[in-house]
Amino acid sequence: MERTFNITWLVLIGLTLLSAVFANLDFTYVATIILGLSFLKFIGVAFFFMELKKANAFWKVLLVAFLTLLLVVVWAV
Repeated sequence: MERTFNITWLVLIGLTLLSAVFANLDFTYVATIILGLSFLKFIGVAFFFMELKKANAFWKVLLVAFLTLLLVVVWAV
């Protein structure tokens, strides 16, 4: 369990550093890439650290649907 925890934590740190690198670049799709990385980090935290992977399928689908809707609305504005 501790190995999986450490791997997940390192991946989240890596995604955060990658977001910081993209934030300093200047091209058209930076915001979309950062939103996508945020989506991955949110899913990682929710499913691993909040143990949503053990929850009912309804809650999993609801969380992913809400997050997708949120990202689409933020991206559209």
